[in-house]
Amino acid sequence: MSKPISPTTPEGLQAFADAWNRHDADALMSFMSDDCVFEASAGPDVCGSRYAGREAVRAAFAEVWATFADAHWGDARHFVSGDQGVSEWTFTGTRADGTRVEVHGCDLFTFKDGKIALKNSYRKNRPPLGSPNR
Repeated sequence: MSKPISPTTPEGLQAFADAWNRHDADALMSFMSDDCVFEASAGPDVCGSRYAGREAVRAAFAEVWATFADAHWGDARHFVSGDQGVSEWTFTGTRADGTRVEVHGCDLFTFKDGKIALKNSYRKNRPPLGSPNR
């Protein structure tokens, strides 16, 4: 039996990014702690939108793919120091109305017991590319 990949290394964060690009919620959640928190880059609160607990985090992850069916995070770079990690990436995706998004962003991670306890996402606020289909 192979040992699960820990997200607490740059290679582990790349495996987490690969799961995002496969749109694989099960794989993503295998990296998250039982008391995980996801702070999305957009939302009404100072932190964006905050989702706490495995069910809420999983639903929020799935909502990203529902909004951007072709969501992709490319050109990733990962850094880890102690119980903190950073992933930088370029996000591309197309909304249902045909507008495209292409922005740089990053995730700040806090690790606990070999899992991601907090995924705090940030991305540039750039206008969508192209005009919506009418």
